[in-house]
Amino acid sequence: MHKITLGGGCFWCIEAVYSQTKGIIKATCGYANGHTKNPTYKDVCTGTTGHAEVVQVEFDDKIIPLERVLDILWTIHDPTTLNRQGADAGTQYRSCIYFKGEKQKEIVIESLQKAQSEFRDKIVTEVAPLQMFYPAEDYHQNYFVKNPYQSYCLAIVAPKIDKFHKKYQELVK
Repeated sequence: MHKITLGGGCFWCIEAVYSQTKGIIKATCGYANGHTKNPTYKDVCTGTTGHAEVVQVEFDDKIIPLERVLDILWTIHDPTTLNRQGADAGTQYRSCIYFKGEKQKEIVIESLQKAQSEFRDKIVTEVAPLQMFYPAEDYHQNYFVKNPYQSYCLAIVAPKIDKFHKKYQELVK
């Protein structure tokens, strides 16, 4: 099993997609690479902790290689907007990929360079080593599954899931 930590705006969106992806063992919402120990959602929402809302993705690379995991990320969020995804604005919503080790770093950089050709604007995704990951509170885990008719889920999360289903039919669980 391998892990990579990904951010693309609200973690509910990212987690909902990866939870439906073949080869993903676990997708955990959380906070990464800030300077406050054990932050809460309330803390992170202030934008003062330095953390990004992320999803730590555990995957079986025999089923889905890291390159495909990253392809999905480029598809389900806009990596060209700095510190924002739609109405969600602030450094906690930054596009980011936090890797472990040189091999992951090389794959991430190659994937970013390849993805750049798909976007008119420059990709601003932060690429950095994972320093620390804190799982989010329980009520954030599997949020879309628990709250499919909540207005944010209907308006924001569901369209991202639909986009994933259309482009990656072969990877849907």
